Order: sequence, then C-alpha cells, then structure tokens
Amino acid sequence: MTASSTAVGASAPTPAASAPTEKPVSLPLRQRPIDIFFIAIFSVFIVTCIISDSVEGLGLDQVANSTNILVQWNYWYASNFDPLYQSHPVWLRFISGTSAFIYVGFYVILIISLARGWNRIQLPSVIYATMIISLTGIPIMGVEFFGSAAERTPNPAVFLAFNLPYILVPLLLLIRMRSPLPFLRRF
Repeated sequence: MTASSTAVGASAPTPAASAPTEKPVSLPLRQRPIDIFFIAIFSVFIVTCIISDSVEGLGLDQVANSTNILVQWNYWYASNFDPLYQSHPVWLRFISGTSAFIYVGFYVILIISLARGWNRIQLPSVIYATMIISLTGIPIMGVEFFGSAAERTPNPAVFLAFNLPYILVPLLLLIRMRSPLPFLRRF
C-alpha cells in the first residue's frame, strides 16, 4: 500500500461529523405567554378535578346534607345546572374518574413541561387533547343538549360557562402542539 492509497482510502472528518449535535434551545417562558396561560388554566383544572371529578368518579351521592364539603358543592352545581352529573350513569363515572385520577397527573407533568420548555410533552399533549375532546366533550355535551329531558341542562349558558373551558383549552393546546418543537416558537 502506498502513501497515496492510504490518503485516498482514509476518510477525513467532515464538519458535520466532528461538530457535536446541538440540542434546540426552547424560548424562555416569559417569551411564551400562551404557555403561561396554559400553566394557570391547567393549575385550576387540577383543583377542579379534585373538587368535582373525584366526587363523580367515586360515585358519591350528591346530597345537600352531606358532611363532605366537596359533595355539598357538587350538589349545588348538579341540582341547579347539571342533572346528568347528579344521576351517576356508569359511563360518566368512568369519564370523571379518568379525569380525577389520570388526567390530574398529566396536568402536573404538563405544567412542569410548559414551564421548562420540554418539547417531549408534545405527543402526550396531542393524545390528551384528542381524548378529552372526543371521549369527554362530545358525549357529555351531546347528552346535556340532546339527551332525555331528565338529563338535559336546564340552564345551557351556566352549564357552558362551567364546562366549555374543558373543551376549548385542550383544543387550544392541540393547536399549540401542532408541530414538532413547540417551545421554539411563541405559538
């Protein structure tokens, strides 16, 4: 083997191969006001899951004279605006239980990911938003507005004021997470 064949056969390092791959840097949280909004809203969602969804998910009877303050609050809401919620259908208990005991954990992880700009939360966010819209929003809204007279809300405006954020915010999150590396852009 000659020196010239060694030089030809040897591969010189290319600039791309020698340069370390740089991890994309997320924008600071203060430059992502939509994520600050999400952190605030999903923090509220944690509280409402504990107050409301746990009561329905556990199948606790919503009665005015309960010693449980959460049951009393839910009774006030259900007896005035949401007879479906007070009737305890099994399918609604599953939906509420999922919210109280699974989504609440996701909310904690989501809040941390939003604050730190962890792009890997994108796929779980898309899955969550799709699930909450299709498996929660559509059935509940369908029954509340088109179900039997005993299950329909007597006050659609108040019902929507309480419940529409749980559909619109996940939809907005789905739009936010529409493409890879969501924290490299403002929205």
